[in-house]
Amino acid sequence: MSIARSASSLQLARETRERFVRATEGVIVPLAQAIRNRLTQQASEIGSARAMQESRDDFVAFQGQASQWVSLAQAGWRRSVGAPGAAPAASSGAKLRLELIDDDAMESSILSSRLAQLIHDKASFELSDLRLRIQFLEGTSELDAHDVLRPETLAKLLVDQWLAAGLSRTLWARVQDTVQQQLVGVVVKAYEDANAFLVSQGVMPEIDLKSFVRRTGSSSGGGSATGPATMPASPYAGGAAQAAGAVQRPGSADTSSPQAGAFAPSAPAFTTGGSPLMVARQRAQTALLSLKRFVAARIGAETPASPSPSMTTTGMDGHAAAAGSARAASRTFAGVIAEAEAAYRVAASQYMQGSVPGSADQATLIQQTAVDLRRRSTELKKRAPTTADKATVEIVALMFQAILAEERIPFSARVWFARLQMPVLRVAIAEPEFFGTLQHPARMLIDRMGSCVMGFDAAAISGSALEGEIRRVVQVIEQYPETGQRVFKLVFDEFVAFLNRYLTQSDATQRVMSVAQQVEQKETMAIQYTIELRKMLNDMPVREEIREFLFKVWAEVLAIAALRYGAQGEQTVMLKRVASELVWAASAKPNRADRARVIQDLPQLLQRLRLGMNLLGIIDEPQEAHIKAIGATLSDAFLSKTEAIPAAKIEAMAERLAHLEDFVSDDGGASSLPLDANSIELLLGVDAASIEVVADTVGGVPAEDMLAWAHELEVGNWFMLDHNDRVSQVQFVWRSDRKQLHLFASADGRSFLVQVGRLASYLQAGLLVPAEEETLTVRATREALAKLDANPERLLN
Repeated sequence: MSIARSASSLQLARETRERFVRATEGVIVPLAQAIRNRLTQQASEIGSARAMQESRDDFVAFQGQASQWVSLAQAGWRRSVGAPGAAPAASSGAKLRLELIDDDAMESSILSSRLAQLIHDKASFELSDLRLRIQFLEGTSELDAHDVLRPETLAKLLVDQWLAAGLSRTLWARVQDTVQQQLVGVVVKAYEDANAFLVSQGVMPEIDLKSFVRRTGSSSGGGSATGPATMPASPYAGGAAQAAGAVQRPGSADTSSPQAGAFAPSAPAFTTGGSPLMVARQRAQTALLSLKRFVAARIGAETPASPSPSMTTTGMDGHAAAAGSARAASRTFAGVIAEAEAAYRVAASQYMQGSVPGSADQATLIQQTAVDLRRRSTELKKRAPTTADKATVEIVALMFQAILAEERIPFSARVWFARLQMPVLRVAIAEPEFFGTLQHPARMLIDRMGSCVMGFDAAAISGSALEGEIRRVVQVIEQYPETGQRVFKLVFDEFVAFLNRYLTQSDATQRVMSVAQQVEQKETMAIQYTIELRKMLNDMPVREEIREFLFKVWAEVLAIAALRYGAQGEQTVMLKRVASELVWAASAKPNRADRARVIQDLPQLLQRLRLGMNLLGIIDEPQEAHIKAIGATLSDAFLSKTEAIPAAKIEAMAERLAHLEDFVSDDGGASSLPLDANSIELLLGVDAASIEVVADTVGGVPAEDMLAWAHELEVGNWFMLDHNDRVSQVQFVWRSDRKQLHLFASADGRSFLVQVGRLASYLQAGLLVPAEEETLTVRATREALAKLDANPERLLN
């Protein structure tokens, strides 16, 4: 939502950005000098020969490109202030597209996001206040994604221009601590000065808490700052959702109540398509929306009217007093939650110690856990300072009741899930968007852990590395209560990385993965070899039969050889040379010497052609057919009156073939891999008996939305697979680097290697169905809402 603002307000916002850019631009030159000093020191240190050489290489590389980086960064940063909604010059060509991000872009994004996150951590309050003041001046509900005031904008520009200057990501990673030390303090000071400038101009001298809802608390975990109802609590809240491919989150309706703000009814969910994935997301978003509407209807009428939005000095003393009172109440309640969390942690440890194997015993302990948490939640509601806090306590309690009642979650995992109730409550109170988005890190973590463990029985989980990782995740969250959603995001990323290792650790799975990667790599290499061969023969007078053989057969031979023997292996080099020899032999032979040479070399050439086709699995009649066609073509060449191919061109082709990999990129797109158990054994010489191959069908073209769904499947999730009239419960354990092959594992040890096209078709036909229609927290939200509908009074009583 955007509100019209006067020219003077907009000019003041622009001037603030210009002052911010000038203040931060000045750090780039001393930053470069600090990096140079760091590299000089490293180059003079004594170490291993390799380390010393790397240090010298780093120093030389930076010395040569430092001035260019400084120039590019300064120019780009100055230009970026021209239009607040425009991306910096370094990325001005980028457009919002739904596509897979390549590895280089992802690595660059990781580098810049680390720096941006550190700036945000250090400047959280100053940045939040500045954002509110700019939004007030411009009449908007959020800063543009590329606004210069966002930490990620400066961080991205510095990294992008570093790469544009010819410096490497590896070098940036080695000096990033120096970058952080030099940059963060300057940026924080720039935020402080920008706020001071706006306050001096009479813009929101104090933040009026009565017209803003709660957002992330202070670093001590006590204080609670405020933010508009339509604004995420953290500048990273929206970005995390977008990075994870979230459905667009509905914006909150305007509300003047600090109590109702967290649960204000929203606009209808954004419709993104009709695939089952999109439908599931829309249903989940509708559940969150229904909960927010229910709560707003119950507590909205109890709130006072909003004060005037004018942020002048008039009446600010009263607002300041209200702010101080609200912060004090929030600190007190945060302390109460911390006490309840510590007490439950002790009780939970006792429950675990008293656990004896046996379903009856475990059921009793789970019931004790639920009763204990319910009692503590009731006590917290009595001490909650606002009606919104009371409602939050009740809803979180009901959600965790539903999670604890989920019998498909093994007992030991449920006990650890229960310990997350108080940390989640703390985050939900501080960050109202927990109830409005499926992509809140706390939700994502619980959903991912839940979807993973619900497919295992208790015996498989108990004492396993998976149980140990869940325990570690919970304990890390408990150790850092003041960090809000950031600790949830951190451990979520770590848990996903753990799953990728844990689910693929068996020898059998490793073998399947190795085979699949090789098949995919071979196919990509064959495609690229074909492209390069076409380029080489583009302006050569080569018979169509020879062209087809080289493109359709010999490119595959070269790919297999490179995979088996290495790109520069003796066998591979020999087979590459065969291609140029065949082209020359099949060209016109107007003189007797050339014809004599062909006749002399022909037996050896045919022998090498057979050797290559054997490698590919082309034997017997198919091989004889190719040899016969090549022989006929060579005979015609003796009689041809066309111009002969110059020897220099043949030599150039042979040279290029010898170093073919130098011209091959790794961006091979989707293709029809020759994937089946027999071809795997023939191509790679391995036993594929343990692999159930589900290959793409000829001519099958799945719908785009189903392909998108296939690419979004999350490792660790469970599915029901109906393959060849046999239904199996399978877990998604691995996706190949190029996202063409997907591996599913069943509890009985079978593996299913599925190509992406067939996977999309199975999803579309309902032959591969998620074991859970809804995520754990969405189902818990739905159950909580059902209980509130049946007994509305319990929300606040």
